[in-house]
Amino acid sequence: MFENDRVRVLEYRDGPGDISVEHHHPDSVMITLSSFDRRISVVDRSVDVTLGAGEVRWLDEQRHWGENTGDTDTHTIFVELKEAAPQAAQETRLGPSVT
Repeated sequence: MFENDRVRVLEYRDGPGDISVEHHHPDSVMITLSSFDRRISVVDRSVDVTLGAGEVRWLDEQRHWGENTGDTDTHTIFVELKEAAPQAAQETRLGPSVT
């Protein structure tokens, strides 16, 4: 949707049962445009996520794949930061968080 030297803005959509390929997100802000249920996975762990339309969440840098486990479409906007984090996190959180 938009990109400059500091951020990239992406729109993401999928439907019930869809599974994304493994991909990478830098530190990002996610804005949900629909309500949805997803399973976010890496090789050794996964987390189930339920989000409502209009929520805003922080997403630590991570590599994962996602599965739409609900009965509604996923529709989100990601604002990906291109600048490195000021300090390394102790442990990367999988999936979105409120902080």
